[in-house]
Amino acid sequence: MWGPRDDAPPQTRPAPLVDPFQRAITYLRLSVTDRCDFRCAYCMAEDMQFLPKRDLLTLEELDRLCAVFVARGVRKLRITGGEPLVRRDILQLFRRLSRHLTSGALDELTLTTNGSQLARFAPELADLGVRRINVSLDTLDPEKFRAITRRGDLATVLGGIEAAQAAGIRVKLNAVALKGVNEDEIAPMLVWAHERGMDLTLIEVMPLGEIEGDRTDQFLPLSVARARLQERFTLTPLPDRTGGPARYVRVEETGGRLGFITPLTHNFCESCNRVRLTCTGKLYMCLGQEDAADLRAALRASPDDALVTQAVIDAIARKPKGHDFVIERARPAAVPRHMSVTGG
Repeated sequence: MWGPRDDAPPQTRPAPLVDPFQRAITYLRLSVTDRCDFRCAYCMAEDMQFLPKRDLLTLEELDRLCAVFVARGVRKLRITGGEPLVRRDILQLFRRLSRHLTSGALDELTLTTNGSQLARFAPELADLGVRRINVSLDTLDPEKFRAITRRGDLATVLGGIEAAQAAGIRVKLNAVALKGVNEDEIAPMLVWAHERGMDLTLIEVMPLGEIEGDRTDQFLPLSVARARLQERFTLTPLPDRTGGPARYVRVEETGGRLGFITPLTHNFCESCNRVRLTCTGKLYMCLGQEDAADLRAALRASPDDALVTQAVIDAIARKPKGHDFVIERARPAAVPRHMSVTGG
């Protein structure tokens, strides 16, 4: 049952989470499901075996875990999946988490989505305090979109983006740069996004999970993509940070921002302030490492939060300095779990 929780006010909160390299952990990415209504070719296998629903934490348990992290200094909470909006009754979780915005304990509650359900959920998400979201969109070509996602409909996603913007939510687009697939679309997508008031962030393909193809065939270094863009646009580096790993430039010709996430050609670990929590209660201190802490047992062992809080503290104490993504070694994958397990 949902019940009241006595979240400590900011002035009485205990010590924040700090890892062995003196990085404060202020950002939690929570995957509420490993399921998705798409099967993007670089992310999932065609025939995915998803977790049994009985293995998932309840929404109440996810809320309780988030409260533990917020009490320990997490200021930003991103809901991810899979596709988070396909989780049944997901808005109940957003309703509960929004209390941390009201209290001032949380600066931002946001999500990453494929956009397929946005038209349905955007108005209430906005009412609950969601001010910006990331939408994964790799192409503006309907046929290519269907090929990449294996089942998605571009028009539905574009309608969801429009609904989010109409509700007052700022949208940032995330596009995975795929060699021979969408590399010729990067410049047109940049212009299209900026004309509609959206940032665009480019992401290198990551070697997580086994897929049918070889990721060395998909990998496009963003250093190459950036050099090509600089033949057409003036890119001015910006100090802007949004709590994640992107490095930003301003595109002078459009006035918009362009981000680069480069886990392979230039890792972003030195300033890492985030951890990832799965829908089964596993806490991954690093996206590119397999070490994880199982918080579910501690969570269910006691009605109070002492055990699970200590489990979190112990886990952060072994957060590594960085990941070890190397695309040439990623056969079949550098890390066997799919991105949908840990959250994008």
